[in-house]
Amino acid sequence: MPRIPVHTVDNAPEAARETLRALEKKFGMVLNIHGEMAHAPIVLAAYHGINQAIADHGSFDARTREAIALTVGAANDCAYCQSAHTAAGRAAGWSLDETVDIRSGTFTADPRLGALLAVAREITADKGEVSAATWEAARQAGWGEAELAELYTHVVVNMFTNYFNHYAQTELDLPKAPGLD
Repeated sequence: MPRIPVHTVDNAPEAARETLRALEKKFGMVLNIHGEMAHAPIVLAAYHGINQAIADHGSFDARTREAIALTVGAANDCAYCQSAHTAAGRAAGWSLDETVDIRSGTFTADPRLGALLAVAREITADKGEVSAATWEAARQAGWGEAELAELYTHVVVNMFTNYFNHYAQTELDLPKAPGLD
């Protein structure tokens, strides 16, 4: 059972309504995570602000963003985010099998992307630390400093949602990703 009830646009605090309305339009519904975040408008604003910065300044395409989200969600064992990003990953062009491989860390179809995902996995699992070997493998795969710096923002926004879902015990309101208990 969730710890924080889900707000609708109509009953959310006034300071959260505009953002919640925009998210409802984007996703076709108020997702449970967004309705819970709306209880404290600062939480919803922080989430939305990071995503807006990524939209305005990010260089990764949708497939890469979703692969990062799947990697981070799996490393944090967030069923909600793995499910949400499996659906979004499919919409971005990943096959269902590829989304499972990305989540499990066995993705080999694109070695360059795999090197980036290895960095994301270590950032997540090792409290921001990345081994010299993993960093160098990403550099050798062609990722530059700007892209590796940007990766950090993508990891952080996904950790933000992963941890919020754990904290709030968000109920899944999307189809469950394969392989999750």
